Amino acid sequence: MLGLVVQLGAELRRRDQATHALTLSFAGGRAREKTRRLTEPSAREDDLRLLPYQLMDAAGLQRGRLTGLALRGEDLVAAGQVAEQLSLDAARQARLVAESAADRIRARFGPGAIGPAATYRTVS
Repeated sequence: MLGLVVQLGAELRRRDQATHALTLSFAGGRAREKTRRLTEPSAREDDLRLLPYQLMDAAGLQRGRLTGLALRGEDLVAAGQVAEQLSLDAARQARLVAESAADRIRARFGPGAIGPAATYRTVS
């Protein structure tokens, strides 16, 4: 799920867009969709991360029966139309700076240049 959020956020930022709502599509047994609106439009992973997990919990599905998941941004707007709030939360600001750095790395080296930390192993 986190991979889908990261992918969607990166694509929205690349397109200079923000989303008002997220739709999570489930495949398996029977196909279903759940949509929820964000409190305010965003393309930031920090803002998009929690909602898909809430949608999954609300669906009450058993993970063994899922054969596919898709996450889609709905009701897109230009990122320039979204007011960004000033924040005194140092941890959030650090995550946003890291997100911007990751976007620059992906733009230079390709979308596979950065992945979840769990996929990397150290060689001894």
